[in-house]
Amino acid sequence: MNNYVTGAAIKALREERNLTQAELAERIGVSNKTVSKWETAKGLPDISLLQPLAQALGISVIELMNGEHITNRNISANMLRCKFYVCPVCGNIIHTLGDALISCCGITLPPLGADVPDDEHSISVQRVEDEYYITVHHPMTKAHFISFMAFVAADRMQLVKLYPEGNAETRLSLRGRGILYYYCNQHGLYCRNLP
Repeated sequence: MNNYVTGAAIKALREERNLTQAELAERIGVSNKTVSKWETAKGLPDISLLQPLAQALGISVIELMNGEHITNRNISANMLRCKFYVCPVCGNIIHTLGDALISCCGITLPPLGADVPDDEHSISVQRVEDEYYITVHHPMTKAHFISFMAFVAADRMQLVKLYPEGNAETRLSLRGRGILYYYCNQHGLYCRNLP
């Protein structure tokens, strides 16, 4: 992993929960001097203590590694606030409705920022009865391809996984206005509003 828990994070999380060093030490079975060493950056917790430490602080190990507790503040659950994450190792596509701490294959994934399509990633959209027929003008080789397309409206999302050496095209149900997202494995996420 790129991140490891820091003394400053342990101290901040401990103080957030109104715990003394002695109380935290008792909960995980170490001395309060050990906790003091961690917080003053004179040592780091052994990897075997990460789970008990996270549990004592009331957070997940991933949140401990990141140094903050993640709270879902997306009260309205509007699909248009979605975020996409793609694992560069296995290609997993993860979709959230708000801020999240996502990791896959041992890597903490950042949310993807969507760009406006350039000439190399242009698309054509045709209405065919009650569907959009979407084609991305892009090569589909093993090394360079469109990984997925997703249509996101206020109350639903349709995601279609695409594969190398296939066609960069799909049909999506026509259900109101929304945003079309598509992901190039080399250049990132693109989006376009659909009427």
